[in-house]
Amino acid sequence: MGVSTSSPGKGISVSSPAAGVCVVTVDFPPVNALPVDGWFALADAVRAAGRDAGVRCVVLAAEGRGFNAGVDIKEIQARGQGALVGANRGCFEAFAAVYECEVPVVAAVQGFCLGGGIGLVGNADVVVASEDATFGLPELDRGALGAATHLARLVPQHLMRALYYTSRRASAAELHAHGSVWRVVPRDGLRAAALELAGEIAAKDGELVRLAKAAINGIDPVDVRRSYRFEQGFTFEAGLSGVADRVRDSFGRERAGD
Repeated sequence: MGVSTSSPGKGISVSSPAAGVCVVTVDFPPVNALPVDGWFALADAVRAAGRDAGVRCVVLAAEGRGFNAGVDIKEIQARGQGALVGANRGCFEAFAAVYECEVPVVAAVQGFCLGGGIGLVGNADVVVASEDATFGLPELDRGALGAATHLARLVPQHLMRALYYTSRRASAAELHAHGSVWRVVPRDGLRAAALELAGEIAAKDGELVRLAKAAINGIDPVDVRRSYRFEQGFTFEAGLSGVADRVRDSFGRERAGD
């Protein structure tokens, strides 16, 4: 089957490399830090793929050095609260789109997967990662909060807390040991490994695989939409109080000791 490609929005492309498989690719150079519009475009692309009766599995992939670096901090600094509200809503929609996609979503992760990237991967059904992939929430270093909901789906509770409080990262090998990463492969074999798994899923009956996705989501012990929305309330509080700006303005610069 030939590959057909479309671009539903700037930085987002959709292709169909094999029967029943849809690949949604993110490409926002230089580090895949998505602007507000990018999060909404990603959500629209994933939802559209799930609604397509011919699709039985979606692969969420990215171009460039890393899978995702979260929100575009420079946009928030330039536009203020309007961009913060937009980023909150955009991330909420994109994360929900992955979780609620009517067919399984396989995340193909290379390089860094940070902040909002954790929200996407934590809500995916299966994760395939390259050997150089790292996962983390540097939110406390960037004047933000959120996505602990999704990190808790990737690592045990106490490790999640340690990673969250320290802004440290976990490797693909570590997440594989915890069972949240399906396979760890060389970087040049990542797309092939993700497509191989997606093809295996797509070989199932399309109606049954959609029922399976609905059933698995239905028995999930945590309502990810509600818990993430709760976290976002604290993100906005940090923004209104000025704490977020104070931390964000120091991002990328060494600071003297407090």
